[in-house]
Amino acid sequence: MTFLRIGLWFLTVTQAAVGGWALVAPQGFYDGFPAPGHHWVAMFPPFNEHLVRDFGSLNLAVAVALAFAAVTLDRLVVRAVLTAYLVFAVPHMVFHLIHLDHMPVVDQVGNVVTLALAVLLPVALLVAGRRRAAA
Repeated sequence: MTFLRIGLWFLTVTQAAVGGWALVAPQGFYDGFPAPGHHWVAMFPPFNEHLVRDFGSLNLAVAVALAFAAVTLDRLVVRAVLTAYLVFAVPHMVFHLIHLDHMPVVDQVGNVVTLALAVLLPVALLVAGRRRAAA
């Protein structure tokens, strides 16, 4: 149960941080994500404030659902939220895996590692949730 709850809170905080940044400062998010000197979003021009703010709002909405799952640990809620998260995370990862050639190698590695973790963690949490339910 601890792994499941911690994992859900980790995803919640991550989604809230990314979503809050994109919603409140879309140009800053576009120009500076994920960190100074590494501009992953800006490598896909042009900037579109509407799209970035929508992305931010969507991430915040997912964060709220993840937080609800973390608080309740309701089996059905956890499964639904993690499955919905994966519906975003898997195609997002696939897109970026196909479009790495324009990035410096350090950014390619960082991109692949973070996007793979964004898929592997929810899968591991789904497995942990099933084990918890079986116990």
